[in-house]
Amino acid sequence: MLDVLGLEPQDERVYRTLLGRPNSTATLLSDLLVAPRADVDKALSRLVEWGLVTRSADERFTAAPPAMALGSLISQRRDGLRMAEQALVAFAEEHRAAMTGSSINDLIEVVTGVDAIRHRFLQVQQAARTQIRTFITAPFVAVPPVENTAEPVAIGRGVHFRVVLDRAVLAEPGIVTDAIHSLHNGVELRVADQLPMKLVLADADLGLVPLAVTPDGEPGAVLLHRSGLLDALDALFETIWHTAHPLELSGTGAETETTVERRVEGPTDLDRRILALLLAGLTDPTAAAQLGLSPRTLHRRLRHLMDIAGVRTRMQLGGYAVRHGWVESH
Repeated sequence: MLDVLGLEPQDERVYRTLLGRPNSTATLLSDLLVAPRADVDKALSRLVEWGLVTRSADERFTAAPPAMALGSLISQRRDGLRMAEQALVAFAEEHRAAMTGSSINDLIEVVTGVDAIRHRFLQVQQAARTQIRTFITAPFVAVPPVENTAEPVAIGRGVHFRVVLDRAVLAEPGIVTDAIHSLHNGVELRVADQLPMKLVLADADLGLVPLAVTPDGEPGAVLLHRSGLLDALDALFETIWHTAHPLELSGTGAETETTVERRVEGPTDLDRRILALLLAGLTDPTAAAQLGLSPRTLHRRLRHLMDIAGVRTRMQLGGYAVRHGWVESH
């Protein structure tokens, strides 16, 4: 738990033991932890040096109060991260200046092979400071969305995600579950009828564009640094984002008839989710399965909504739903 502060696992074990056993000797700690005396001695030396543990004249050890000792370490680490962020900005500006007038080889890096693409994919997300924008299409060659370990880490440090899914991706196994999880984490998701490419953009500085399989049978990609081409991809993303349909999914997966029937004068929350999925292009069976409904229940809810709206067709219902705020419009 405290490894982020630079503590070794043995350091943390010794410190936590001392919290409940002040004035302990190294021998006693070794017995309590069932650990070699030499390892305990090393841990105690480090803890004393960092101010987490105090040593008495008779070689007894006591843990310093966590709020004071660990709080100080956390503050130091936070200050160090701020300095690193300032250095990052300075280095980035130096890099941009150096790249001005550079050759095309300096602006575009060709990446070949699944492992190399996966590595660059994670690196691009780790480099983002404010936002990551992504086009997701099938098939998944290097990193399926459910295996994108960099996403939650980036979200944790305040990076905002906007993701556009190709409609065909919604039929891929595990995508809906992953979408629900991402929505709960604050990721904005939209669906487009068809996307022209896969794409990952980190701020306005880096872009990764996976390409078709090479003649040798290996997948390829290009990593783009700030350039006119990257600016064009930036504009492409924003254009498609504004025309794509917002996706809202329910993670409950439960069919509750009492909730469905409770408000007959307007759409229920479940009705709104049904409409959102259908407007996003999902078929009736797929939408029903994702919401934990039977097709019969879904059809009954749609007929009920058509009666409320006073329309006869699905297309009319969709238009009515958007105009009257039943679903989020784009």
